[in-house]
Amino acid sequence: MTITPDIVAGHGLSPEEYDWVLQAMGREPNLLELGIFSVMWSEHCSYKSSRLHLAKLPTTGPQVICGPGENAGVVDIGPGPDGQPQAAIFKMESHNHPSYIEPHQGAATGVGGILRDVFTMGARPVANMNALRFGDPSHPRMRHLIAGVVSGIGSYGNCVGVPTVGGEVNFHPAYDGNILVNAMTVGVADTDRIFYSAASGVGNPIVYVGSKTGRDGIHGATMASADFDENSDEKRPTVQVGDPFTEKLLIEACLELMATDAIVAIQDMGAAGLTSSSVEMASKGGVGIELVMDDVPQREAGMTPYEMMLSESQERMLMVLKPGREAEAEAIFRKWELDFAVIGRVTDTGRMVLTFGGETVADIPLGPLADDAPRYDRHWTPTEPPAPLASVPACDDVAADLLALVGCPDLASRRWIWEQYDHMVGADTVQRPGGDAAVVRVHGTDKALALTTDCTPRYCFADPREGGKQAIAEAYRNLSAVGATPLGATDCLNFGNPQRPEIMGQLVGCIEGMADACTALAMPIVSGNVSLYNESRATGGGSSILPTPAIGAVGLLADWRKSATIAFKATGDVVMLIGTPRGHMGQSLWLRERHGIEGRDAGPPPPVDLAAERRAGEFVRAQIAAGALTAVHDVSDGGLLVAVAEMAMAGKGAGDIGALIHTDMAPAVLFAEDQGLYVVTVEDHHLLPFLQAAHAADVDVARIGRTIADRLIVELADNDHVVTVAALRSAHEAFFPALMRGEVELA
Repeated sequence: MTITPDIVAGHGLSPEEYDWVLQAMGREPNLLELGIFSVMWSEHCSYKSSRLHLAKLPTTGPQVICGPGENAGVVDIGPGPDGQPQAAIFKMESHNHPSYIEPHQGAATGVGGILRDVFTMGARPVANMNALRFGDPSHPRMRHLIAGVVSGIGSYGNCVGVPTVGGEVNFHPAYDGNILVNAMTVGVADTDRIFYSAASGVGNPIVYVGSKTGRDGIHGATMASADFDENSDEKRPTVQVGDPFTEKLLIEACLELMATDAIVAIQDMGAAGLTSSSVEMASKGGVGIELVMDDVPQREAGMTPYEMMLSESQERMLMVLKPGREAEAEAIFRKWELDFAVIGRVTDTGRMVLTFGGETVADIPLGPLADDAPRYDRHWTPTEPPAPLASVPACDDVAADLLALVGCPDLASRRWIWEQYDHMVGADTVQRPGGDAAVVRVHGTDKALALTTDCTPRYCFADPREGGKQAIAEAYRNLSAVGATPLGATDCLNFGNPQRPEIMGQLVGCIEGMADACTALAMPIVSGNVSLYNESRATGGGSSILPTPAIGAVGLLADWRKSATIAFKATGDVVMLIGTPRGHMGQSLWLRERHGIEGRDAGPPPPVDLAAERRAGEFVRAQIAAGALTAVHDVSDGGLLVAVAEMAMAGKGAGDIGALIHTDMAPAVLFAEDQGLYVVTVEDHHLLPFLQAAHAADVDVARIGRTIADRLIVELADNDHVVTVAALRSAHEAFFPALMRGEVELA
């Protein structure tokens, strides 16, 4: 077949990139070779627009065993039950475009893919998280997307037996035509049983295990690297189909083989399937690879090498074994009723050679496919921060505003979502969804891992650098609020078209802000994913999502029994505010939800003082470890009063526990979203040591009230504002059930 400009464009390559292909090959490629270049040079696989700037992120630290570049990041978590050192292995990835096209399977296979990234490295997955962004709840398609995504996440995680322990969900019309589904998995492994992907050993057998290859997901990586248009539904065949029961078998079979010394290298077949897995293994090892396509297990008759190499069929792995260990490995995978086939060997050529029917059908140098892939320094323009707010609207009814905020789409209870997830399977979940961070015990030990996902896209849109700092700081704060020492973070950088200078400027600004915060808070980025071209021409001429650098973070508790929770525990406790409130109203939910002011009209986002953030976090963790605090919650969306209300609503027991709050703040400032703040409760006998410790730590603290029964009372200079905890909870719980019953008026 002659390669025409239309065929090149259909594979997502520019004319300039095709010229580079010709130079790399020294000849015209055939269709199979073009397809391989297409997927390996896609944004999804090559990071060609972001690699230059990703290098700015700090990725090392004394706790980091393996940073970016492998399937997932690895951090040290100390000794296990047998005294051997253990590691937490984790990563977050996007499955945005597939989830918009086919929400159930798109979200389900996103979970399956991130699970494979973790157990590929020898870890048993112990928890799943997610970060979801949907459009306007009244959009006619949104209820279908929400239901499909949630059912896909739940069905896959529940069936494979890994608890889904938390996450975040936001809504904004910017996601109407391009929702975001970011999935995160955390696993635990012994540090001497961590597996990597670099192939080695000329002549070693290359083995395919798992499910058979079908025609689902062909060109999925290319599709994920392009924006949507009005014909996006035609891309449905590029969405993979998952089977969580097979994934469970694959986990057990891989871990059983990993208990031997038979594996040289291992890689899951994720985006770009057999192509990316084989290219990455060979290029990382500095070797060549030869595959016999006839030997690839196939689900459908008459498959071509092009289809086999570009398929993204799920639940598949590629391994390099030590010579002579094939029969041992095959016996394990056959026992678990999985396919096993030797499909090639490691060579010393530095090339990918594919044969089919006894003939060579592809012969490509590996350098241009991997390390020497295009790397762009795209033009970018910085985002000018909005002007400060000239004035702030009056808050005439504190109770009414509070009820509206706790019931708005961004703050309403997510119970409808997380009740569809099995968050207790494995019996190690210590803190369930609904708190600042999930807490999962490390099995057989007193230790626990804390997990969170965070980002505030409206901050990133107004000021990308400050928004990037805040995303990291919020994750740090949430881990600290349960008592966990932050160890590291993973990111999922969701942005629009990087060829637009203003979008590229958002990406650069967020990365630089993240780098500042990661350095200051000693919380390096150890893994991650970049998802670009999140735009939809179908919804308004190149409309981009809000810049959304989703952050997943992991922390460590020495004793899971000492983790703090957000719920008020008893009446009579002193309510304290940790940190310095400054009354910053810019970009607050209160402005958006109560006054319709958002975007650049809503002023700059709240600034992040990273030094103060670290002092406050360390102080909170020390006080939790000392047993001085009965409840802890950080202040974020909605501000101080929403944080207090959430602590009241979280309580369970004989009766509702509210608070009497006394402050000289202006009513509107109760909803300011100042950073670095925590609300805590302290018993009277702990109050003096608490105050002394705060002074020694150079952390501002202020007494703002006391817990009481049934009600939240705010004493202000003008009046007392009163709302019952029952009324708060009723407003908080109403949104999702009403939306999913179809009771939200469609736009």
